[in-house]
Amino acid sequence: MNRAVWGCSPVLVAVRDKVRHRPFALALGLGLALSAPLQAAPCHGKNLIAALPAADLRALKGITAVPFAHGNLWQARKGKAQITLVGTYHLADARFDATLTTLAPYLAQAKALLVEAGPAEQAALHAAVTRDPSLIYLTHGPTLPAQMSAADWDQVAHAVTARGMAPDAAATMQPWLLMAFVDVPACLFPLPTGADQGLDKRLIELALAKGLPIAPLEPFNAVVKVFAQIPRADQLAMLRQTVAMDAQSDDMATTLADSYFAGDSRLFWAYMGQESAQWPGISQTEVDRDMALIEQSLITDRNVAWVPVLEDAAQKGPILAAFGALHLPGEAGVLNLLAKHGWTLQALSP
Repeated sequence: MNRAVWGCSPVLVAVRDKVRHRPFALALGLGLALSAPLQAAPCHGKNLIAALPAADLRALKGITAVPFAHGNLWQARKGKAQITLVGTYHLADARFDATLTTLAPYLAQAKALLVEAGPAEQAALHAAVTRDPSLIYLTHGPTLPAQMSAADWDQVAHAVTARGMAPDAAATMQPWLLMAFVDVPACLFPLPTGADQGLDKRLIELALAKGLPIAPLEPFNAVVKVFAQIPRADQLAMLRQTVAMDAQSDDMATTLADSYFAGDSRLFWAYMGQESAQWPGISQTEVDRDMALIEQSLITDRNVAWVPVLEDAAQKGPILAAFGALHLPGEAGVLNLLAKHGWTLQALSP
């Protein structure tokens, strides 16, 4: 359902460094889905939102009329403190060249770059998974095929096979991890190696080249803990929803990217909520429940935790903060939370 590209931390890319060892090869999907700098041939799908009838599009925009609903680049000021906020998209795209040109002066004046997870956090997670594979694998109890209906597992097996993974290997992954892997559209596979060029990674590389301090917004294992707290039944439901929409992966990939670069991440999120319920075997009630759960756990709760970190860092000079674009808008979005804390917000781009 493309939740991963805006809502999850790129810290989990660290596990890719272990792909030479069989137990860690499956973790490739984790890093790629949450931070993946995918540079395979572009997906040739259509923009599904742009193809909506005018009345449907107006209705969709109506339900996304939330605070700070539009835009990826903002500046917050409070007294002498200044925060430049960048909503990111964790997959690679040539359009980021223009984005980085726009961001250059803000990065040049920044005293620090704040990201969901920097190199130190990636290394820490790498070490944690080495010590305890159960963080991301089913190390005891039934495998995924035993926890799903035969029909559902067949769909999962088809989806992972299309992405170059053997179903037997996928069977031992935590369901949330497998959902994140399948969340990456099949049209972006096969995946290259050593090409870390999502916007988050490119900003980190620029900061490292400048000697600019990089600080995390949260502990290295924050996202793993979030998923671990989601009941297994809900994780399996999310996996089923994601796989059910796989037939439209090309179109979803195009719609996702276009929505991000138009500054409309919240619009895409709402569209996904409506579209998911149209697939056989998935009710609107189930979709609403699962999307509310993922939004609360992966977006809202983390936003609340990040705001004090941002405010504290900004007391030491101007900072640039880059994180998934879906964290920006909404009543409980980072921008609105800062506004409630007395910060003045200004949009710097569409």
